[in-house]
Amino acid sequence: MFYSFGSDNHSGVHPAIMEAIEKANSGHAIAYGGDSLSEQFSEKIKDIFGETAEPVIVFNGTGANVVALRAATQSFQSVFAPQTGHIVVDECGSPEFMTGAAIKTVNSTNGKLTPELLKPLLHGFGNEHHSQPKTVYISQCTELGTVYTVEEISTLADFLHRHNMYLYMDGARIANAAVSLGKTLKEITVDCGVDILGFGGTKNGMMMGESVIAFRPELAANLKYIRKQSAQLFSKMRYIACQFLAYLENDLWAENARHANAMAQLLRRGISSAGDFEFTQPTDANIILVKMPKSLTDRLSENHFFYVWNEEINEIRLVTSWDTTEKDIERFISSFIYNFARNF
Repeated sequence: MFYSFGSDNHSGVHPAIMEAIEKANSGHAIAYGGDSLSEQFSEKIKDIFGETAEPVIVFNGTGANVVALRAATQSFQSVFAPQTGHIVVDECGSPEFMTGAAIKTVNSTNGKLTPELLKPLLHGFGNEHHSQPKTVYISQCTELGTVYTVEEISTLADFLHRHNMYLYMDGARIANAAVSLGKTLKEITVDCGVDILGFGGTKNGMMMGESVIAFRPELAANLKYIRKQSAQLFSKMRYIACQFLAYLENDLWAENARHANAMAQLLRRGISSAGDFEFTQPTDANIILVKMPKSLTDRLSENHFFYVWNEEINEIRLVTSWDTTEKDIERFISSFIYNFARNF
């Protein structure tokens, strides 16, 4: 059976999610969110994040980023993101195209943004010749697998709010970050001052669907119109709402993420025991970045799927999932040790 360490997007769908979809597939229901499951989803989000939370369901992660950034940014304003951010690297310019706003990159060694990194770039306020700084994009966890602490998010949010700016969190892997920190979803978002959140589940056991959750009334006001205009309004929304309900029931989201994170630690220990390889980032969640000789990675790629993250230094990225097994890890490490001994 094919197993990939390329992305948690490659994983299957959790049985509880499949069961929820099958259960929802009965009879007729009002479209475009008028069904009872979509209403239950909205109530559940308020239970988890608080009464200020206003959610809308969207199709995918890029759609969530576009809808959120359109809500938080006008076309004459700018969005700041780390140079490794998903909206910079992996979305074909969609956020810039759909918002009309400038996306300005910030160099960061660990995928995180701080007030110190942003401060020199925040200028031109009130000057009509300059794009106006308005929104900062962060992802939790980052594309490098690092996780923002509660203190780091709060400090960043406070800094931005003093400049009348918004903080948007791309939470495609927020579950992995929350269990890594030992915090609730609310504690690492709205309680820290996050203004708007992309809340993901596809990488952690869901089949499809994400949501955007606004925590400020001015950002929530036009979300449903922006979603429709961005081609992100799903007619048969019950099939995404039911997934979220199952995902959030009995903290399935945390169980899945906790397992994925544990498998990443097991994989990292296995690689460490095989040789003196350089891990370029901490493994805070379910992503490993490590440098290896190209001859070794070429051999490994014959039987295992993963991505080369940085070709210049031959850095690869390995991602574990909710359905990664110890056997999958053992198979990779055995192949790893065999090829390492063979070549070196």
